[in-house]
Amino acid sequence: MEFLTNDKLLIVGAAGMIGSNMAQTAIMMKLTPNICLYDPYAPALEGVAEELRQCGFEGVNITATSDVKEAFTGADYIVSSGGAARKAGMTREDLLKGNALIAEEFGKNVKEYCPNVKHVVVIFNPADITGLITLIYSGLKPSQVSTLAALDSTRLRNELAKYFHISPDEVVNSRTYGGHGEQMAVFASTTKVAGQPLSEIIGTKALPEQEWEEMKQRVIQGGKHIIDLRGRSSFQSPAYLSIEMIAAAMGGKPFTWPVGTYVNNGQFNHVMMAMETTVDKNGVTVHPVKGTPEEVKELEQSYHHLCTLRDEVIEMGVLPAISDWNKLNPNL
Repeated sequence: MEFLTNDKLLIVGAAGMIGSNMAQTAIMMKLTPNICLYDPYAPALEGVAEELRQCGFEGVNITATSDVKEAFTGADYIVSSGGAARKAGMTREDLLKGNALIAEEFGKNVKEYCPNVKHVVVIFNPADITGLITLIYSGLKPSQVSTLAALDSTRLRNELAKYFHISPDEVVNSRTYGGHGEQMAVFASTTKVAGQPLSEIIGTKALPEQEWEEMKQRVIQGGKHIIDLRGRSSFQSPAYLSIEMIAAAMGGKPFTWPVGTYVNNGQFNHVMMAMETTVDKNGVTVHPVKGTPEEVKELEQSYHHLCTLRDEVIEMGVLPAISDWNKLNPNL
């Protein structure tokens, strides 16, 4: 049985729908035979572990524990969906305080029990903020912590494919940047649709300006739409994309959708936000974001929104002042 690595992969929040799907996806992708499931809710966690064992997978050692020390010790890679889920009527930002505290504890657990972890993916909302908190308290390098942002870009791809009645594969380089929330920046200039630049199509009969604006809103509200349809927040798409991210960090195929990453480059400072990135065995590499002046302005607005959320968390006392971050994490 060929696996990508034998390293320990820890799934945090494994009793939930995203976590259990992440575990199954990681096993089916043959990432590692060494998979540990962690969740504080022991009965449901045991149920997930039992179900996975009953799948009859070959060569996989599935362990499950509600003991933090046992779970985190020796973890080489971690994916965490271990926050409260978004419910009907809630925005990602509504989850801020509770999940900020969970992220603080998560980061501290990484620092205490597995400081040599190679990569951590954070996907519980608001992911830009929970990822930032995790990074600060974990003591890891910025390249070692990424957050789920690709889902917004894949939603744009899906909307364009549906609108033009083409295969999603014919939509190339669809991109959203900035926050993973209501203030994301949806770019058109990066995208090609059936070989034609999207920016040349917008404003024509094929895609009138009003239709494009409505499409952007559908992308921004993509998570809400899933809740409206299914009565619960997305779990299949975030589970799959996050495992693709950790697979890339493990040395698999590089992940080239945008991810949330720590940015401090003079233009955008002291935030976690979706950028043009590559994730591979070296972690996250950030590339320049290129767009029209209008798109860059949208991105700057998204950045300012993230700064507001970050400052709220500082006011709550979950994070210290920015000037003190390097006392917790010398890599910042």
